[in-house]
Amino acid sequence: MAQVEATTERIIDADAETVFDALADYKEVRGKVLPGHFSEYEVREGGDGEGTLVHWKLQATSKRVRDCLLEVSEPTDGQLVEKDRNSSMVTTWTVTPAGEGRSKAVVSTVWNGAGGIGGFFEKTFAPKGLGRIYDELLQNLATEVEK
Repeated sequence: MAQVEATTERIIDADAETVFDALADYKEVRGKVLPGHFSEYEVREGGDGEGTLVHWKLQATSKRVRDCLLEVSEPTDGQLVEKDRNSSMVTTWTVTPAGEGRSKAVVSTVWNGAGGIGGFFEKTFAPKGLGRIYDELLQNLATEVEK
């Protein structure tokens, strides 16, 4: 079983604090910026960063749907970590300044992949697919905070 990782980043025309606050706002903003691959979005506890418990289903492909129940923590300034209670998946969001009024948002997801030939295909194709999903999410986030 190999570890699989998908990472995407984007420069956003808004300061890092604004971008981070929007990402950490699971009550209002996060549900709005999720692309169509996400469904059944529900905040179950909290709703603002650390201590939030959020649920969604992620349809990565036409046949692959992952039921996610995520615990949110903020280990350092500018960083959100979402740990899935239903799997080994961990997603880390990092927002840092990138010049005057700009920020860099990086999202990285890791999980323990399948073994054998299925694992080979997962490690080969899943990062690209998840990268496209997160690129759309970051574009939606940029549109939201650049208003």
